Amino acid sequence: MYVPFNELPPHSRIWVYQLSRPLTQEEEERMSRRLVDFVTEWSSHGNNLQASFEIRERHFLILATNEQVATASGCSIDKSVAFLRQLEQEFNVGFFDRTLVAFHQEGVVHTVPLPQMKKEVSEGALSPDTLYFNTLVATVGDLQNQWLVPAKNSWLARYF
Repeated sequence: MYVPFNELPPHSRIWVYQLSRPLTQEEEERMSRRLVDFVTEWSSHGNNLQASFEIRERHFLILATNEQVATASGCSIDKSVAFLRQLEQEFNVGFFDRTLVAFHQEGVVHTVPLPQMKKEVSEGALSPDTLYFNTLVATVGDLQNQWLVPAKNSWLARYF
């Protein structure tokens, strides 16, 4: 059962997927229509999930479920991954590359391949205070409070 993202309680579980490239406005609109269809029908062992999604900054897809209504099972999570694989093909975009790290700089999303992090830091392109998109958040509440954090307050601290 689809619910608007902003109506999910703070404890709702989320999965954050960083896109390999930004979506165009048209792609975001098309993908949103496909996602509404998916989350409307998304279920776990025959129980409809109260689910939603949000596309942020044209770079991030966030899937969410209210686990007080029904808990996402391994099978339902597998269904979501299979659906995202379909979207990857349809939109020629990747969702599963964990080697790209995203930062908020000068009002835009800046991505850095993990192997280039040391170089970006040594050249001064990234500082400990550069805002990092924390894709490791686990709940809607975490998303509201810990989405953008200074890199020094994240797992990236070791680079500074």
